[in-house]
This record gives sequence, structure tokens and C-alpha cells, in this order.
Amino acid sequence: MRKAALLYNPDSGGSKQRQRELESALAVLRTAGVEAELIPTRSPYHAVEETRSAIDSGCDTVFACGGDGTIHNIVQVLANSPTALAILPMGTANALAHDLDLPLRVVAAAKAALQAVPRRVALGRVNYVDLKGNPGSRYFVVAAGVGVDAHLFYKLHTGTKQRMGMAAYYAKAWNLWFSYPMPRFSAEHTPTGSDTSHHAEVTELMAVRIRNFGGVLQELAPGASLDRDDMRLVFCRTASRAAYLAYVTRGLLRLPWTIPGIDLSHSTRVSCQYLSPPSTPQQQRKIYVEADGELLGTLPAEITVVPDALTLLAPRR
Repeated sequence: MRKAALLYNPDSGGSKQRQRELESALAVLRTAGVEAELIPTRSPYHAVEETRSAIDSGCDTVFACGGDGTIHNIVQVLANSPTALAILPMGTANALAHDLDLPLRVVAAAKAALQAVPRRVALGRVNYVDLKGNPGSRYFVVAAGVGVDAHLFYKLHTGTKQRMGMAAYYAKAWNLWFSYPMPRFSAEHTPTGSDTSHHAEVTELMAVRIRNFGGVLQELAPGASLDRDDMRLVFCRTASRAAYLAYVTRGLLRLPWTIPGIDLSHSTRVSCQYLSPPSTPQQQRKIYVEADGELLGTLPAEITVVPDALTLLAPRR
């Protein structure tokens, strides 16, 4: 690491303590001889612009100082480039940081980055229809979802979590989840190592790339790994809320239960469509798509894997 940009949102968290932590992390890098700079970002679009500027200025490393949403925005620029992604975990969940076994203290994470091993990994990519009806495409690192979870992100727009606090946020999400009508959609994929296409009608699809989400819910999709060049797909064929809760409970207790109506598979591609086209757009109940906790848009959507797409700085395994 010779030159690095540390991108952070000055409004996220809003504490002077976080600013002091970032300045301490900056000092750690500069003491080690790294030409490093703190760069505030005002929005996801500004983060993308500043990441491009960092690359153009010769940075070999860009630090995402935040959570998985911050990482998601920066990855859109770093994908398929030689510039490495480093992480100073400052988000709510920090799922990728947990999976990489990064220290969760900012200064410790900066020191770990100096000793980290560059690791080239695949990225997921989602093609979808944005909320204005235009085609869109985004990379993701952690996971993408279609159906129930994406509907929650649609209802809980950006900023709700920070304003309400996590307890109220989860209470609102719980209420929305119970009122969601569970519409079905079509999901088609070819399992890794097979030539046979599989079709299912599902109420939820998750495409997961990491093994450990951290916190109480660690292994959401057993078999998922950044070391693989495919995704772990979770197909929820059931509309039973009890089955969903049983699946989450299995993850909480780390038990190898089989939940009727919920299947897992590995694949490099899955295509999701509405079951039948409406006669008018107004008659279609929209089914939403998210990636790394960011609402993207609606169906139709295709989720694929792009091998050898991102350099991560992570502790040696």
C-alpha cells in the first residue's frame, strides 16, 4: 500500500468519537509511510465520484469507512480494476467485515490493513428494472434478495434506521413483514456442475456470497463462501411465515435443519420473472430487488457471478 483514500460519510453516526477514530486510523497509515487522505462523501453518488477521483489520482487502495452500504457504493467503481478495497468497519451490521475476520475497532482495522493479504474474489451482479422503469445493473459483495426482504427495504427508505433507532427499526420491519402478501414469482437457474435448468415459483430468493454475517445470525446460507465463483441460492417456495421463522431460527441456533419449502443450491446465474405479464402496469403488484441492503428496483431481474472481479485486503486465513 502506497497511496490510499479513506472515504466516509460525515453524517453517518454523527459522533465526534468516530471522527477522532478516523483521524487516528489516518495517523496509523501515514506513520507506516502510506500517503493517505480522509475524504468525506455527501451521498452514494458522491462516494462513486470520489472513488473514481481516487483511482485517477493514483490510489492503489480505497478504504470504505462505514458499513455494507458504503462498501456497496465503492465497489461499483472498484469492480474489475486493480485498485484494492480495504474496510474500516463503522456500520450497523458490518457483515463483510465479520466474514473477513476484520477487527471491528477502527484503529485496529487500519493496522490490520497494513499487514493484509490482497485477495482476488468474484462479485455478484444484478440486472434489474429501476424504480423509474429503466434497466439497471449493480455489483454486490454480500448478498442480493428478491421478494420479502427487498419489500422491507422499499418500505423502510434510506435514513429510517438512523432516525428511529435499531429497536424501532426492527419493530417496524416486523410489522411490515407480517402484512406482506407473499406474491409468487418465477426463478430459474442451472445448479453448479449440472446442465439441467431448474424452475421454481417462489416468494423469496436470496443469492448469498459470504459465509459469516456476524452477530446472532451468522450462517444465513450454509455453503456460501467468497472463495467460490458461484452463489449460494436460497429458494423459498413456501408462503408460510412459520417456515421463514424456522429457517432463521435454524441459523440462530446453528442447526442443520431441513425446512419444508425452502431449498438451497449453488449456481452462477438465476433469472427472476413475474409469473404472468399484466394487461396494464397498474395491475402488477411490484416485486422488489435489493443488493447489500440497498433497494435497487423491481423484476424482471437476473443475478450472475463475475469471477476475479475485486481485490480485497483481508487478514491472512
